[in-house]
Order: sequence, then C-alpha cells, then structure tokens
Amino acid sequence: MPLVNTKEMFKKAYEEGYAIGAFNVNNMEIIQGITEAAKKQQAPLILQVSAGARKYANQTYLLKLVEAAIIETDLPIALHLDHGDSFELCKDCIDGGFTSVMIDGSHLTFEENIALTKQVVEYAKPRNVTVEGELGRLAGVEDDINVNSEDASYTKPEEVEEFVKRTGVDSLAIAIGTSHGAFKFKGEAKLRFDILEEVSKRLPGFPIVLHGASSVIPEFVQIINEHGGDIAGAKGVPEDMLRKAATMAVCKINIDSDLRLAMTAKIREALDIDPKNFDPRKYLSPARDAIKDIVEHKIVEVLGCNGKA
Repeated sequence: MPLVNTKEMFKKAYEEGYAIGAFNVNNMEIIQGITEAAKKQQAPLILQVSAGARKYANQTYLLKLVEAAIIETDLPIALHLDHGDSFELCKDCIDGGFTSVMIDGSHLTFEENIALTKQVVEYAKPRNVTVEGELGRLAGVEDDINVNSEDASYTKPEEVEEFVKRTGVDSLAIAIGTSHGAFKFKGEAKLRFDILEEVSKRLPGFPIVLHGASSVIPEFVQIINEHGGDIAGAKGVPEDMLRKAATMAVCKINIDSDLRLAMTAKIREALDIDPKNFDPRKYLSPARDAIKDIVEHKIVEVLGCNGKA
C-alpha cells in the first residue's frame, strides 16, 4: 500500500465521529512504536515531521523509515509536514514525497495568511497532496514553535468560512485552548467547545484539527522526576476533553509531548537502573515499548479510531 493523503481519512472520521492520531516522529524507534500500536489496533495513521525533525534525522531517512512501516503494517498512513512556515519548505516536502503538509501562517495578518496558504494549496493540489491551514495561535514551546501567552489567540469563528473558501485548504487547525509542549496550564484546562461548535456550524462536514493535544501522562512525569529530571507541574489536556472533541468536528489530533515524555522517562529509568549500560538497544527497547503502549491507549481511549483502517 502506498502512502495516502488525508482526504478520505478525514471524510470517514467526520462521518463516524472519531479522530485520527497525528504523531510526531524523529527516529526509527518512535516510528516502530507508533506503527506497531496502530497495526495491533488496525487504526489509520498520520505520521508527521516537524522542521526540527527534518534537520535532526534527514528527510530521506524518515521517508524510508515510513515506507518500511507501510510494508510491515499494510495500514493507510499519511506522511505530513507539521508547522511548515514557508512555501519553500512545503514545496520541498511535497517534491520529496510527503502526502500532506501544514502551512502555518497564523503569525501573519489574515490577508497574508490567506495569500501564503493559497500559494501552497495551488502547488499541492495538482500533486494530490492535502493541505492544512491554521487560524488562531496556540501558546507554548515545541521544536521551532515558541508563542508566549500574550501572543496566543483563539480562532475567530467569523473568519473561518472566508479563509477556507479563499484558500481551498483541506483541513483547518484552530485554537480553542490547547497548547504546545508539556507545560500547558497553570490551572485546569478549559477548552472552548463553544468556538468548536460555532466553527463546525459555519463549516459543516469540514475537518478540524487540534494541535498541542498531549495529555502529559503523570506516570511519565513522575518517572522523569524520580530519575534526575525536573518537570514537576507539567500538565496537559484531559483525555475526556479530547475524546469529546473527537466526536465532534475534530478529525485530527496532534500528539507529540506525550511520546517525548514516555521515551525520555524509560531511557532515564533504564540508565539509572544500570549506569554501566552502554548498549543503545537495551535502553531504546523499553522506550519503544512505552511509545507503543501510549499510542495504543490514545487510539482506543481518546481517538476512537481503532478498527477504522
């Protein structure tokens, strides 16, 4: 099975009331953990690569690892660029074999965002590549994304129809209270479901995306802190809120920090238990298993896309 884009994935997800996990990948073990979990649960997948991951791992290596995952799983998998910030970056990924790209013009004015997004769409569409745009800005820090709370802004529902119509995007990332990174909230998370409902009324049947949707599993925070880390107080989005969003118009939920925390926790634990361990296989194997477990949990309990491949 070749790589697919997100068009049919999202159509089915919207109609049946579930979301597809978009998991960020950086190396072989992360890809293996994610795809093994998806194969077990027969779930469709979006594997997404940030600009930082491209610099770290090299786009060619990541593409070949994803192709290997397709051979091993025979699942519908889309390869997606996460937070592309320029036409040139999106074009490079499209030309390199990605089947979906996100152009993030949320830091621009409304008109500038439309112009940039439309430019990417016009290049992507003839090449059968789907495009995700963004309206509104999420706070937080993750890879090259760094937005302070003062610059964050909720999506304005009154802008979404014009944006989608003029750009031709296939999906839209909106800001309703999620945040990038592990340190999301000082208090309890409060997602603006009223904004989501209004957006879905204005864009009936149109797939919506949530970024910054890791739940920051306390188990992994505790392990990291017990083994030399210092991330006390990290909080994420409660999973029941994400599950509710997945039954509404949200068809894609981005998950990155939970994978990083799971991997880091198990590596720290393994090296602390055996300080003389210098075999990467012995500390990367439990890290890969932890990613598999957390992705399987997300697929079944949060996304609801198990059995939907």
